Amino acid sequence: MTSLSALTTNQDLDPVALRQAFGVFPTGVVAVAAVVDGSPVGLAASSFTSVSLDPPLVSFSIARTSKTWPDLRRATHLGVTILAEHHGDVCRQLAGEPDDRFDGIAVSVSGDGALTLDEGLARFDCTIYREVEAGDHMIVLLRLHAAEHAAGQPLVFHRSGFGRLAG
Repeated sequence: MTSLSALTTNQDLDPVALRQAFGVFPTGVVAVAAVVDGSPVGLAASSFTSVSLDPPLVSFSIARTSKTWPDLRRATHLGVTILAEHHGDVCRQLAGEPDDRFDGIAVSVSGDGALTLDEGLARFDCTIYREVEAGDHMIVLLRLHAAEHAAGQPLVFHRSGFGRLAG
């Protein structure tokens, strides 16, 4: 067994090396979206996690430099969709040109403006519960108001690329 003392502490953590280290941990990918001022607004996030059952909370992180979040956070309700393994191109599209993010993608919109992708593995209707400053990101806690799920495999983000679960 390797001793923890082998790690050098108080080192300068190079952002590129740190990103590579974080990248060894695979994550799922979600779309966070809503209709804002009559137009669909959304983004892809690979930092989604369940937080609490009582109250029902989930979270994701967003860069403080995001150009999309200031608009999206004005929505009354947000839709969160867990992307399926075949959504690699959809994820790239959601990270692309804002005006084209939903072109050709089948979506549903709740009466409160939460936008979800029709082919997602799970879909949630949420409101912002709290935002927490965390370095160069914001951790956004969302309260769930509705949830549904389907069978299938998730899109997996790993080492700056997309993959699949085995089995």
